[in-house]
Amino acid sequence: MPETRAEARADVGRYVNDALRDRYFTACDALYAMGAPLRAEVDVETSFGTTHVYRYGPTDPAAQSRTPIVLVHGAGSCSAMWYPNTAALSADRPVYALDTPGDPGRSVQREPIHQPERAARWLDETLAGLGLDRVHLIGSSYGGWLTLNQAYRKPGRLASATLLDPGGLEKVGLRFFVWIFASLFATSAPKALRPRLAAWLEQPVIIVPELRTMIRSGVRAYRIRRPAPLPLSADELRTIRTPLYLLLGRRSLLVHPQRQVERVPRLVPGARAEIISNTGHGPQIDHAEQINRRMLDFMDSLD
Repeated sequence: MPETRAEARADVGRYVNDALRDRYFTACDALYAMGAPLRAEVDVETSFGTTHVYRYGPTDPAAQSRTPIVLVHGAGSCSAMWYPNTAALSADRPVYALDTPGDPGRSVQREPIHQPERAARWLDETLAGLGLDRVHLIGSSYGGWLTLNQAYRKPGRLASATLLDPGGLEKVGLRFFVWIFASLFATSAPKALRPRLAAWLEQPVIIVPELRTMIRSGVRAYRIRRPAPLPLSADELRTIRTPLYLLLGRRSLLVHPQRQVERVPRLVPGARAEIISNTGHGPQIDHAEQINRRMLDFMDSLD
């Protein structure tokens, strides 16, 4: 249950009230229904709160034994955002999707995790609670920062790290926040205008009704309490030895794609980096089939 206003902490995310929370969960469930069938849901207790985890997996016993995938979603969202990816990924190997504490979802935050050391400890405790000693970690946007931070600070459980248009490579600029607010405003536009706005903003949220409803419900229901994460320095990136795969949208506004696709492999030994055409900040949604295949090929090359 969410904390009362008297108990609410300034540095911990919370729901505004139960009614808005339940409406948000209903919107999330509509997206979960569009992805792979859930095999299980589990709560993992950590030092920072309760992490809610969605489990997907193959029915093939051989695939069941393969190194699992762990998905970490972007800011202001939850594991439902992976609906275009869970079926393809879980056909190949077990998949765990985490609801990050501090974002709307079914996790319950009790302590802040936006500090890099705390974030790495939270994720390591969650993986340990799931009994996972070796995983392919995939993160999008803010989840990409969490994934990159893990590869730098606590890489012991990581078989690989895949970053989908991630934070953590550059300081978040004004152009990204303008895009976020413009996208939210566009979700309220007349239905006839939404396809044009979606193409202009590179924003699938606007034209996928279930995704649009979830995002709008989350903005109303949940109060995020954390600053934007700081990027890793060049010296910090140079220490990473986890196999790294960076996928950037050509029209990303979070990072400068050409700059990072040249910079990251130069700093991180063996890192692979690619730019995806005709997309912005959400390549795994805009080009799900292509991205799913590339990620699976990368993991197969390591396993």
